[in-house]
Amino acid sequence: MKNQGLENMKQEVAAELGVPLKQGDNGDLTARQVGSVGGEMVKRMIKAQEQQMSGK
Repeated sequence: MKNQGLENMKQEVAAELGVPLKQGDNGDLTARQVGSVGGEMVKRMIKAQEQQMSGK
């Protein structure tokens, strides 16, 4: 079972980056496209954790 929050973030990031991500198989996407979505998700999660740790 996927975490719905992460799934929502993935869809949001993909839309912002213009990556045509869809539910299910995305074998038509390039590694660069998929990597850009994953990389941006990691950046956002790190930023959120840093803000939480600093008390903001």
